[in-house]
Amino acid sequence: MTPIYLDNAATTPIAPEVVEAMLPYLKEEFGNPSSIHQLGNRTRVAIEEARKKVADLLNAHPSEIFFTSGGTEADNMALVQSVLDLGVKEIISTPIEHHAVEHTIQAMEKRNWIKAKWLSVNKLGQIDLDELENILKNQKVPTLVSIMHANNEIGTLNPLKRIAELCKEYNAYFHSDTVQTVGHFELDLKNTPVDFIAASAHKFHGPKGVGFIYINKNVKIKPFINGGAQERNMRGGTENVASIVGLAKALELAYQNLKKDMDYIKGLKNYAIERLSEAIPDMQFNGPTNEKALYTVLNCSFPDHPQGMMFLYKLDIAGICASAGSACSSGSNVGSHVLKAIGAPADRHAIRFSFSKYNTKEEIDKVVDLMKEIYSTVKV
Repeated sequence: MTPIYLDNAATTPIAPEVVEAMLPYLKEEFGNPSSIHQLGNRTRVAIEEARKKVADLLNAHPSEIFFTSGGTEADNMALVQSVLDLGVKEIISTPIEHHAVEHTIQAMEKRNWIKAKWLSVNKLGQIDLDELENILKNQKVPTLVSIMHANNEIGTLNPLKRIAELCKEYNAYFHSDTVQTVGHFELDLKNTPVDFIAASAHKFHGPKGVGFIYINKNVKIKPFINGGAQERNMRGGTENVASIVGLAKALELAYQNLKKDMDYIKGLKNYAIERLSEAIPDMQFNGPTNEKALYTVLNCSFPDHPQGMMFLYKLDIAGICASAGSACSSGSNVGSHVLKAIGAPADRHAIRFSFSKYNTKEEIDKVVDLMKEIYSTVKV
């Protein structure tokens, strides 16, 4: 049975064209990019071509792109090195950030490196820009604002450019976790005054274990990982050549068909909202479902049900892959910090469906039919 994969916010299937682009660097082009012989030179050229491609697509300069092991490393690098190298004493963030950001801020606060200030969010996970501006107006020490572009659990989309402009106006550094939006939205970094963004290839049909950090050319920080001169002395360790090539290819493919894929996936999400709302009484959704939301994510709030704790199990048995929250926290008994922050009712059951260009309406129909059957066979 071919699974119905609706957990694309956790990871996306790798595109066949990406695999093809990577294969030579997993086979004959195996040279170390730091070696001076021909094999090494060819892999060095491949990395720099990938860097230029990524930079061009994001309207950045190649010198501002540094390849990492993924979004978590990129987030940690921006946060930690801002404190160590830029003199940041306070960090302003939100209670619904990915744990790569939230836990890093909390760890630094426990070490007395910084003081954290957490913005309030409403029931849709949205921040109050007036609150952010009022805090920035009264800052007396070097400050970093860290606010994600889109939430990975409920899809709340933040106004990246407006936040960046506020930070610039009040001389604060700005970092954004853009892991869920790189490859899904057009980003113009030259005209968005952001200092750091983070990305991960496996969120846009690239390979796992590779990502990048954008560091604005006007910001000077030291390496997060020491031990080598790779990435222009900014990240020690032999580069993951095949995956870097795959990342660039995946981003190129994403941009080639961005509008077409965006419209198609939006249609799938709207279809899922319509079908679920028709099939299940009192169906609700966590987070916004309009244009202020990430179009790939739909967090469903199902009515109370005696078998609610078994929903994901039943879906899995039927060959349907979904998530109860952030997949990065799977295996944990701790509830979603995002749903807690927005005040989601504890007596309802949250399931996150997340879509890609490879999904179909027929797959959504099967999900809806199964959930309808669950609610029709057991009295609540």
